[in-house]
Amino acid sequence: MSRRFGIPGFPAYFYMAKRHLAMQTRVHRQVREIGLSLARAGASAVLLMSCLAGAVASEAAAEQASTAPQARSASDAASSVTAAPQRRWLPAPRVNGRIMPSQIGLVINVADPYSVEVGEHYRQVHRLGDDQVLRVELPVASQLSVADFERLRASIGDFFGDRIQALALAWVRPFALECQSITAALTLGRDARLCTATCAKQSLSPYFNSRSSLPWRDHGLRPSMLLAASSVAQARRLIDRGHASVGRLALRGGVVPSVHYMVTTDAARNVRASLFPPAGPLRSLGIEVKVEEGVLPAPGSTDVLLVQTGIARFQGAESLDWLPGALADHLTSFGGVLDRSAGQSTVLDWIDAGATASYGAVSEPCNHPQKFPHPQMLLLHYLQGSSAIEAYWKSVAWPRQGVFVGDPLAAPYARMRP
Repeated sequence: MSRRFGIPGFPAYFYMAKRHLAMQTRVHRQVREIGLSLARAGASAVLLMSCLAGAVASEAAAEQASTAPQARSASDAASSVTAAPQRRWLPAPRVNGRIMPSQIGLVINVADPYSVEVGEHYRQVHRLGDDQVLRVELPVASQLSVADFERLRASIGDFFGDRIQALALAWVRPFALECQSITAALTLGRDARLCTATCAKQSLSPYFNSRSSLPWRDHGLRPSMLLAASSVAQARRLIDRGHASVGRLALRGGVVPSVHYMVTTDAARNVRASLFPPAGPLRSLGIEVKVEEGVLPAPGSTDVLLVQTGIARFQGAESLDWLPGALADHLTSFGGVLDRSAGQSTVLDWIDAGATASYGAVSEPCNHPQKFPHPQMLLLHYLQGSSAIEAYWKSVAWPRQGVFVGDPLAAPYARMRP
């Protein structure tokens, strides 16, 4: 039986599963299908637990447990408060090690002045070698053409050897390939069928909830992340925060990071609320978990490590006291549309406010929880010392429509500085 990282004092996985599976025969069949697919993929059965943690006895929760849930467009929000679920901590695989600066590949677009300046700053701050920096020429446009994408992916494959485990992309645009995010396309390959039904279920990412710290070696993929911000100045601050975060919280004492899970009245976008963990201090981990009603934490909230909410637009995130390496995202339809053409708040609003990494959808995903970062998996991987790129990528089961943004190497719980 594999070792798992979780919160002591809560029921073990099999005990919890048995208790819930007894509730409904139909849920039993659905859960068995999920568990088998996860086992074949080599991932732990946390997706099963994700769907069962909370009001599993209700019809809505039973539908959410299915591999093909009935999801709504996150743009079609209804105003009603989600009933408070019974919250439990879920287990996550124990992870040893993380992606190091010597294992990151940096891609710079020489046709984009932003990319050149931001990429050079990233190279200097994280002390990357010449063999870690690939310079290409791409159109500076929101969408990358299929032909340009194929050339880019071939260049990346030819240039980076087996030592490179992940990619930092030094630009804001392009952020999408057709209906797919650029980060997912480069990591998982192009999915030509995605645009025919963007609300459909997707195949499970082989990297979801993985224990691996060497994704290229173990899974044959390099997770990627955009070094995107609203300006060069903001991008430089982002990179500086990422570098300053490394190992900052590994030794407990002094700062008590706060983790904020926001329960909103936006029913369509609040679907992750049933996956939130119990609120309260976790002395064994040195953090304070807060499950709160509202869009954002109260202005002036201090030592913020993570914020997750479900809303189309938010304001005031800059008033929070963000720790270097903080993560933040909001579940909505177009949070990853970085040219701001969709009329919703985007990932860039989190980055400009002081977060160090985020995630948002580039095309209408509907509100499948699997298409957004799992609240507990994101936190539990990060607390083990994983980097931001690892924690975020491992928290999304179906990541093809979401763009990952931030400093990939941010790692406040890293146990050693490079």
